[in-house]
Order: sequence, then structure tokens, then C-alpha cells
Amino acid sequence: MTDPIRDILERKGFLVLDGGLATELETLGCDLDDPLWSARALIDAPEAIRTAHLRFLEAGAGCIATATYQATFEGFAARGLDASDTARLLGRAVEIAVSARDGFVAERPAAATEPADRPRPLVAASVGPYGAFLADGSEYRGDYGLSAAELYDFHARRWEVLAETPADVLACETTPSLEETQAYCRLAAVSHHPTWISFQCRDAAHLADGTPFETAVALCEAEPHVVAVGVNCVDPRLVAPLIHAARRATGKPILVYPNSGEKWDAKAKRWTGPATPLDWARSATEWRREGADGVGGCCRVGPAEIAAIRAEASH
Repeated sequence: MTDPIRDILERKGFLVLDGGLATELETLGCDLDDPLWSARALIDAPEAIRTAHLRFLEAGAGCIATATYQATFEGFAARGLDASDTARLLGRAVEIAVSARDGFVAERPAAATEPADRPRPLVAASVGPYGAFLADGSEYRGDYGLSAAELYDFHARRWEVLAETPADVLACETTPSLEETQAYCRLAAVSHHPTWISFQCRDAAHLADGTPFETAVALCEAEPHVVAVGVNCVDPRLVAPLIHAARRATGKPILVYPNSGEKWDAKAKRWTGPATPLDWARSATEWRREGADGVGGCCRVGPAEIAAIRAEASH
């Protein structure tokens, strides 16, 4: 198994991730008020997805995540799409990201501001949690009531399709529970595909379901096909202590990509409350000093913030 994240870290020492794909799609005019969320754009606006990827690449992202976070066989079936249609859309999502990445790389020599030694950006096939399919905010609670075996079965078909694509790595994002972590580790082991698992945490020490964060990270440490761990869509104020907790349980790369600090209202389907005041460049430096190997953003974080992280990482 190749480890694309380790390859970049050995060359550059740090990985800049992208920001919130759905946030950028909304900026581009996409209507994501739908149970499919960003995956709706795979049906309605595939060119907008490519544009969003390009904006993050131009901002300096060294990894872009596909529009598959909320793309599931069950979710698309509710829209009248059969299994072959869903498999095609999952593959198409990766094709869009790969095309954007390859087109960006081909044009890069013409950009005087681009460093000559910038590694080829990675494409991460995003795997959202079971709660993303439910679209009821339960990815922020982890209270599914399903076993690890049931969650394995839910994710297996999508995983099989994505593992056969040209994506460099599978990115399991906003993971809120111990059972879902167990399912992902087993899927990574069975598929032999490089995978990162990023967690949703209720505080600086626990997953959303109350599992000690270090317990979940230790599961990932024990699975060789999980090549990195992280946290995403958490308040930026939790990032530094979560890095410390993760480092106590693993020697693997740690990736952090918080949201803006606002709260998701699942009933109203909107972000509420104030954003956490943040200097993204300064925070990226702090998180890197604390032990993060990669930094980016999640919901409500756009190309401007990624450009600030890239500028700081280049110093």
C-alpha cells in the first residue's frame, strides 16, 4: 500500500487541506437545501463542483475532497436513482476532482506565483457518516443505535466503488462514534486502501457519542491502512487540545480542519450563532507547532482562509 499523505509530508513537512466544499458551492449559487446536500450538485451542477475544487487549488490546497460526503446508495435511491446510477455518480464525483486537479497541475507552470516544488495535490474521496445520510444532525451526536457491523454494511457498497476510483485516499469525515470508527477500520483493512479517519468531538476529550477521543484514535493507530487521523467540523477552540490528545494515542499524521465555530441547526437547516474570531494563518502556525501535520477548514471556511494557511505554511 502506498501512503500518499506520508509521501507529501516527507517532501514538504506539511499538508494544506481544502475548505468547505458545500460552502463554496453555495457561494457559486447552488441550492443545497436538500437531504443530499452537496451531493445534489452531482445531479444539478457538476461544473460548479469543478469550479469549487479549482478555487481551493488556486488558494493553495494540497488536497481536495470529493462531493461524495452525503452521496449514498440509500440517499440517491430516495431520489429514484438505481444502484448503477449511484455508482456512476460516485465515480463521476472523483472524475470531477481528478480533472480539476490534473487541469490545475497542467496550467501551473504558467503561474509565476506557484512554487516549482509544490507536490501534485491529492484527491480524497469523502465518506460522510451515517448521520449525514439521515440529514438530521445526528453526525454531531453519534446516537444512531446501530452496531459496528450494521454500519459496516451501510458503508460497504459506497466504499467498494470509491476504492476502485483514482482517488489517492479515502477520507472518513465527521466520525462521531466508536462503532462507526470500528466499521471504518474494518473497511480499510478489507480494501487495503489508504484511509484517513477524522472525528467529530463534543469537547476536547470525547467523540460526539461520549467515547474518549484517545480510545478512537488508538483503534486507528492499530490499523495500518488508516494512514492519518484528525478532527473536522469542530469549533476551532477545541483543535489544540484535541491535537494533544491524538498525539498521546498515535504516531500517525494528524489532520485538523475545523469549521468557523458556528453551530448547525438541523431543524432549520442553517448555521447559527457567531463565528469564532480567528486569524487562520496564526492558528495554522499554532496548530502545526502543537503537532498537526495538515490544516484546512470545514463548513463556512472558504478559499480566502485556505490561502492564509498556505501563505503561513510557505514561510
